[in-house]
Amino acid sequence: MKPIPTLAVALTAEETADFLPGLIPELRLLAADIRFVDTAGLTPEAYAARLAEINPDVLVACWSTPPLPAVLPPRLRYACYVAGGVRNFVSRAHLEGGLVLTNWGSSISRTVAECALLLTLATLRRVGHWVPSLHRDAGWRGNRPEGASLFCRRVGVHGFGNSAREFISLLKPFGVEVGVCAPEDDPAEYAAHGAHRVPDLDALFSGSDVVVELAPLNPATRGVVTERLLRLIPEGGVFVNVARGAIVDEEALVRVAREGRIGVGLDVYAVEPLPAASGLRGLPNVVLLPHIAGPTLERRRDAGAFALRNLQAYAEGKPLQAVITPEIFDQLT
Repeated sequence: MKPIPTLAVALTAEETADFLPGLIPELRLLAADIRFVDTAGLTPEAYAARLAEINPDVLVACWSTPPLPAVLPPRLRYACYVAGGVRNFVSRAHLEGGLVLTNWGSSISRTVAECALLLTLATLRRVGHWVPSLHRDAGWRGNRPEGASLFCRRVGVHGFGNSAREFISLLKPFGVEVGVCAPEDDPAEYAAHGAHRVPDLDALFSGSDVVVELAPLNPATRGVVTERLLRLIPEGGVFVNVARGAIVDEEALVRVAREGRIGVGLDVYAVEPLPAASGLRGLPNVVLLPHIAGPTLERRRDAGAFALRNLQAYAEGKPLQAVITPEIFDQLT
């Protein structure tokens, strides 16, 4: 391994504690010179000046890190972003100019899958109805408890990436039948994960009691979940989205949700934060979360460990994981 000449870690103290607990000694082993920049309250101008002064070869960054200046320090070759969304951190021009960028990649897949399961169960059990009823109205159930079970259901998954595969794994104890609609066309790969391939979204939505959106956002999936598809879900079924809000026609989703024939569980929206006047708010058959499917506080260490492995690979001249190319950057939200 060839030590990184100068490594800059530009995080707040809180981010360092959350993402890199116990990992600083390992970071020090990777670099001949490591500099820490506390980004709390740091202006973009002050940050750019500090970055130019350090002139690092590698930069570790996170949510609080100000955007990179248009003209990068001469030696900066690799930016290791320990979180997810990078659009507020770099520009496409940086990547076109040769900057290597990675983010947390698949390290958060299991927590996204966990949240998908949470929303599935909460929506089936009508948590959106019971929680406000009990808290606000001192309500109680009637003679026939409302809600449904996940056991032995038909679950349709749109997408077959890491989060989708983790979600399918979490479904195993429920004895469900899992169908997947995705570009991959390898029946053996689906079967290895306990699922079968569904040929198109019409078949997925019409043939599933629960439909879970886990596809990536790209030109092919933007707005692909239409009102027509949502109406194919059998009455009493559930639609869950933990992928990206822009995959769904949200106005159509509001119309369908208001009718009450299906349940809806959402963690992502067309506009975030969710507008106060959104038609999704206040519906008893809708469970809403504020885009928190990613790593919980104590699991941010998973993203930090992923970043450390990438930094080690960089020092050893090995391939990196979760590289953000200009093409991938164009598809990010």
